[in-house]
Amino acid sequence: MAVVHRTHGAQRFKHRKTFAARKEESALIRSKYPHKTPVIVERYPGELYLPSLDKTKFLVPQDVIMSHFVTIIRNRLALSSNQAFYLVVKNRSLVNMCTTIAELDQDFKDSDGFLYMSYASQEMFGAGCSGS
Repeated sequence: MAVVHRTHGAQRFKHRKTFAARKEESALIRSKYPHKTPVIVERYPGELYLPSLDKTKFLVPQDVIMSHFVTIIRNRLALSSNQAFYLVVKNRSLVNMCTTIAELDQDFKDSDGFLYMSYASQEMFGAGCSGS
C-alpha cells in the first residue's frame, strides 16, 4: 500500500482565504501588474509521490507559453528527468503546451480572479513508482 504524503496540515489556497479577500488580492495584483497573471499552483489533493512546492502563488507574464511554465514548475519541484508530472487547469483540463498564460486566463480564470492549476504525477505505461 502506498504511503500518502500530506502537506503538514496546509490548506488549499481557496480554504485559507475568503472569496472576498482572494478577489481583492487578485484585483490589486492585476491593477499593479497589468501584463501578468496571478496563478495558483497546488499539488493535486490525491497526489502520492510529488513533493509540495515551496510557494503556491506565481505572477506569470501573459506571453509565457505552458511548456515554459511547466519547466519552471518542474525545476521548483526539483524533479529528476525520469519523473513525470502534469499540470491540470481548474482541476479538470489538460492544456496544449503552446497555449499562452493569457489564453488560459481568458478561458479558465476563476471568479475570484486567480488562475488555478494543480500538478500530479503520472504513472507511465502501467508502471508504478518505486518510491526511490
